[in-house]
Amino acid sequence: MEATGTPEHTESAAAPESSATEQQAAPVAPQDAAPQAPGAAVPQAPEAEPAAVPSRGRRAGRTVALIAVAAVLGIVGGTAVGYGVQAEREPTPLPALNQADLAYPKPLPKGSVIEPLPVSEDRGAKTEGDLRKLLLPKPAGAKKTDFADDDGWLTVPEYAEDFDRPGRALSHQLGHGIRRVATTSWKTGEFRATEIRLVQFRADDLLGAKDHSEGQMSYMSDDEFAGNEGEALTSSVNGRTYIFPVRKEAGYLDFYEARAYLHRGDIAVEIFMFDTKKISEKDIASVAERQLGRL
Repeated sequence: MEATGTPEHTESAAAPESSATEQQAAPVAPQDAAPQAPGAAVPQAPEAEPAAVPSRGRRAGRTVALIAVAAVLGIVGGTAVGYGVQAEREPTPLPALNQADLAYPKPLPKGSVIEPLPVSEDRGAKTEGDLRKLLLPKPAGAKKTDFADDDGWLTVPEYAEDFDRPGRALSHQLGHGIRRVATTSWKTGEFRATEIRLVQFRADDLLGAKDHSEGQMSYMSDDEFAGNEGEALTSSVNGRTYIFPVRKEAGYLDFYEARAYLHRGDIAVEIFMFDTKKISEKDIASVAERQLGRL
């Protein structure tokens, strides 16, 4: 008789293949997971809600604001209380003055009052007025020059423009206390022109007029200018005259120039003379001495 396979043997023979397939398809459970009873329901753990993080910055800001408000209220309240206490107090009497009555000098008797100096003797009173009145008058028959100023004044910036470095000259003059500049000019003969400038400085500890005149005379000996030491004025202890060498240029008339510099008090005097003919030292000295006499 042939043996026939029972159902158990048939299932047993097919079991390895089925078991292998199930092992490949089933997910691998974590090793630390506890075994569960077959058929038992797996409870679902409730989802944890995120914990609320307290806002420390906002609370700290509120605390600082409260402290600041309390400090301000404390100061204001303390000040108000202090004023109130002070207002309720009786005023403190001031001590008596050491000198009850002020003493004044007695007036001088009649006939002993000192009269002010006349204008002719008071040098300060003369120079405090209209400076243009101290300029030498134009000679009879003189004509107006092309560079004459109608009002007789030069502003300080205009005066500085005649220097090689106007900006530097302006700063220098202001530092020495320059105050104002009065000027006059005239023309005599065919081409001779004369210009006079009175440069006034402030009367203080700076010797502006003296420094200015000495500064102008310091470079007259240079070749670009007179090229000589000049001649002293007989009526002045500090004035000098300078005759410049003639300048010749083809196609132009000869050019002659003379200058004079001096000072008295707070006024520096500058005199310029130009001509196409020779200028003598006597010509420039005569104008300088007459101008000095008016100061």
